Amino acid sequence: MLLVKQELLGSLAAELEKLSPDAGGKAAFESPKVAAHGDFASTAAMQLAKPLKKNPRQVAEELRAALLETAPFRRWVQDIDIAGPGFINIRLKPEAKQQVVSEVLQAGQAFGTQQSNGQRVLVEFVSANPTGPLHVGHGRQAALGDAISSLFATQGWDVYREFYYNDAGVQIATLANSTQMRVKGMKPGDAGWPEAAYNGDYIKDIADDFMAKKTVKADDREFTASGDAQDIDGMREFAVAYLRHEQDLDLKAFQVKFDNYYLESSLYTSGKVEAAVKKLQEAGKTYEQDGALWLKSTDYGDDKDRVMRKGDGSYTYFVPDVAYHIAKWERGFHKVVNIQGTDHHGTIARVRAGLQAANVGIPTGYPDYVLHTMVRVMRGGEEVKISKRAGSYVTLRDLIEWTSKDAVRFFLLSRKPDTEYIFDIDLALAQNNDNPVYYVQYAHARICSVLAAWGGDAASLKAAGLAPLQSPQAMALMLLLARYPDMLSAAAQDFAPHDVTFYLRELAAAYHSYYDAERILVDDEAVKKARLALVAATAQVLHNGLQVLGVSAPQKM
Repeated sequence: MLLVKQELLGSLAAELEKLSPDAGGKAAFESPKVAAHGDFASTAAMQLAKPLKKNPRQVAEELRAALLETAPFRRWVQDIDIAGPGFINIRLKPEAKQQVVSEVLQAGQAFGTQQSNGQRVLVEFVSANPTGPLHVGHGRQAALGDAISSLFATQGWDVYREFYYNDAGVQIATLANSTQMRVKGMKPGDAGWPEAAYNGDYIKDIADDFMAKKTVKADDREFTASGDAQDIDGMREFAVAYLRHEQDLDLKAFQVKFDNYYLESSLYTSGKVEAAVKKLQEAGKTYEQDGALWLKSTDYGDDKDRVMRKGDGSYTYFVPDVAYHIAKWERGFHKVVNIQGTDHHGTIARVRAGLQAANVGIPTGYPDYVLHTMVRVMRGGEEVKISKRAGSYVTLRDLIEWTSKDAVRFFLLSRKPDTEYIFDIDLALAQNNDNPVYYVQYAHARICSVLAAWGGDAASLKAAGLAPLQSPQAMALMLLLARYPDMLSAAAQDFAPHDVTFYLRELAAAYHSYYDAERILVDDEAVKKARLALVAATAQVLHNGLQVLGVSAPQKM
């Protein structure tokens, strides 16, 4: 059906060009809001009516007559209706809709994907400082970043996943001091225990392993403890390595991998921060006031100018961010997407202002941002707020252990990133149609069960005759399969993996309706093969969509 759509769009573009020069580039099809109105819709007549100085219905009638004379429309279109002020509703012949079954089976896992576009994109996500376990908010970010990366990959991008973290600064000093106090036998609640200290049981684990002179190894570092209670520098490095290892375990359980870990400290040791500040000064975009260095960020739409370097000589937190993004640009990543919490909203304007002011060729609007809200966890109708391990929040690993990796991923991706989300543990464990991930996975497993009961060679279905696929349920299912590539493209463009979850639920519902309406393993061989081909194609698209989300497609449940 992809070929059918391309041929019909080509004819529409040619006829629009005849009516008005340059109008062909606007040729597009929409899905009618009411399925009974047709399979494709076009608003071209209404768009052309004003420049042509004609009634839109008159333009629509002219287009209808012209289109029905073209070879693709004669071959694939059953009829064209004109509705309302000039909507063109196109109804396809059954054989046009049936084409998608063959297309899916021939393409397999590649169905819906695009050829390489020769472009690179860097997606930065999670980026949690190594001061504690990953919480459920990090889990939402991990799911989003990984799924958005996969969506870009389906559209032909060369995707690079990066994790950025602060391995210095106040929070890391607090981590080291908290560990040292545990080494000395103090604990939360004791007199003298600082309010800012980290309270989770994991701090005691770090302290115990440090005194045991253990070696910890993370994806990006390795460190052996000295066991010296006075070695605060060694304790800091050990604690960072320990928690980076813990984060690696969290990410491994979630099946998220990164191509690179980028350290904030490297921006200072490599001179990138000083170089960025120098670029801003040379561009005339800074000034000295009250003993501080300021950026003229109001020149770029910020609500006020921002302090870059404080009176004590230290830089404010957005300055290394500017240096980091200049480094991304210089590494050849001219498309960058940052996945961050909504608490980072205020940094967007100043980072972009700094990048524009640096005058290094970075375009306006770089980088792209996807901001997400935090996640509340419910169990038994009550909110779960505390993990013994973390001390004050539910960890990602808790959520995975309580439910499953698949449930956590699907649930955290099932809403727009900027909307509040309540993770219902009881729902995630339910084996019924109310559980969205179970509903989708069950559709896939149900098809696999049918194919196993048939026991034939799945490859033979590629050559099956599809003419018997005539029922309304079969037609609806095939139209939905044909929507998959466009859905992927739109989801990638809009950074919207939730669109994939909505689509998969709709596809699962269409399959269940088809299964209830038509018996598949019938005696008539031609009918059986056609129906098996349709459900095999449906299983393939369910598998492909779940793979984009990082969710498994089980064959048995």
